[in-house]
Amino acid sequence: MAVQELGWDDDVDQALREAIMDVIDADLLYEATEAVDVVLLWWRNSDGDVVDGLVDALTDLSPTGYLWLLTPKVGRADYVDPTDLAEGALTAGLALANPATVSPNWQAQKLVRPKGTRR
Repeated sequence: MAVQELGWDDDVDQALREAIMDVIDADLLYEATEAVDVVLLWWRNSDGDVVDGLVDALTDLSPTGYLWLLTPKVGRADYVDPTDLAEGALTAGLALANPATVSPNWQAQKLVRPKGTRR
């Protein structure tokens, strides 16, 4: 499984990163040479418009892949409002899926490409 990490900075949860690398038995990719299965995107309110970040994160994502958007938890510095996340996902052409609490300071939201309409 190829996992690309975007938005890394000194404030990310190192233990979570290491746990992910243990599960996939590989390092996280920073620059993909081919389509990746998962994009792990660390995003803070100060990073700017979440739509721009999500659209950029889709660049190397395979058509069947998904994105985990990690944002600071409520009450933490650079917290991102859930409304902004929902609107950003919709504008970027993504659907919100499973939320998860992943560490003491970070929460995660799984985003997927919506399934095609059924006939």
